[in-house]
Amino acid sequence: MNDTEKKAKVLAVANQKGGVGKTTTAVTLSSALARMKKKVLLIDLDPHACASIHMRVYPDQQDYSIYDIFNSEPEEWAALWTKIRVERGETPLDVASASIFLSDLDADLRERPGKGVILKQALMLIESEYDYIVLDCPPHLSILLVNAIIASDLLVIPIQTDFLALHGLKLLFDTVNLLNKVLPEPVNYRALATMFDRRTRASQRVLELMDRKMGDAMFKSVIGVDTRFREASAQGRVIYEIGPSRGGREYEAVAKEIISL
Repeated sequence: MNDTEKKAKVLAVANQKGGVGKTTTAVTLSSALARMKKKVLLIDLDPHACASIHMRVYPDQQDYSIYDIFNSEPEEWAALWTKIRVERGETPLDVASASIFLSDLDADLRERPGKGVILKQALMLIESEYDYIVLDCPPHLSILLVNAIIASDLLVIPIQTDFLALHGLKLLFDTVNLLNKVLPEPVNYRALATMFDRRTRASQRVLELMDRKMGDAMFKSVIGVDTRFREASAQGRVIYEIGPSRGGREYEAVAKEIISL
């Protein structure tokens, strides 16, 4: 890629605690950016493949998945990218599906040199084709999560506004701090408050605590509780495809914040 070509901004959506809105954030943020006429690739790095299924890209119906990038040599990557990516028409963006075999990568790559930068290097082949590449990360420390954080320009951390969810934030920061010791530049991150219930004082207290502790490292936008996310997921659609909603508008606000960074 020469200096005149654009380089996609890579967003890794991660939290080492499940149930905080990680996949909802990856899927909806990708869709919000696409609706703003940005060219987007959503990569599902979670062996559970929730983002893939949410987008109706079913791993058992795909001949290739993102697993093939990790399980191949660099000279094969260019050809593989053309086979892995699926164009999703309803909300126009590309999807690279997960595979259950991603759960084996820590063992598969144990002896491979440079295993932490495989994704970063592979994305260099396609980064000029997109404005944003969004990574839905696995909810546990693994070589996949390390690859995603190293490849990212911005680590987006969804945090449920619940006191128990703050523990997952600590685990992720422990991982980030370890990587910062070896990376040439510190990991750039921003936290996103999710599942905020305006009716409860507990949610308000957690949000106040997050704002106080993280300051400018928090998105100004807050994602509230919205049952339409669940409805959209059940239909294999994104929230924008089932009608107007507050949750959809809130993720559009997050997308605008990201574009302005």
